[in-house]
Amino acid sequence: MMKIDTISENEETVDVVKDAIGKTIKKLWLEDDTTLIFHFTDGSGLELYDSMQECCEERYMRTDDDLEEFIGAVLLDFELKDVFEEDDDGMAENYENVYHEIQFLDVKTDKGVFQMANHNRSNGYYDGFYIVAEKITV
Repeated sequence: MMKIDTISENEETVDVVKDAIGKTIKKLWLEDDTTLIFHFTDGSGLELYDSMQECCEERYMRTDDDLEEFIGAVLLDFELKDVFEEDDDGMAENYENVYHEIQFLDVKTDKGVFQMANHNRSNGYYDGFYIVAEKITV
């Protein structure tokens, strides 16, 4: 069962992700803690990032998985996991209350699943995530 449609309400993003399914990963990395980049053996590429950055927040991606292990894998699916939030006392001195939301993105391959954690730290006024996929030429 494919979960591609959970990536975004943006139809263009869904189409770009669907086009990447079944391709073999040639290169894979997290750039600047904000963008997950795929290069495929057919010469195409894919970037995934959270496009909702606002003025009073910090957004970034992390993974504990070794992305090098997934080179040569066939991309099978993506799935977003539920968001949770917590108070965070360590972001900035000028915020009275700091909220830290996390949303997980599971990337499924024929070599297994790796998980990206999308983070949003803010004063609570800005929240949520908006994952965007863009096709790139490599």
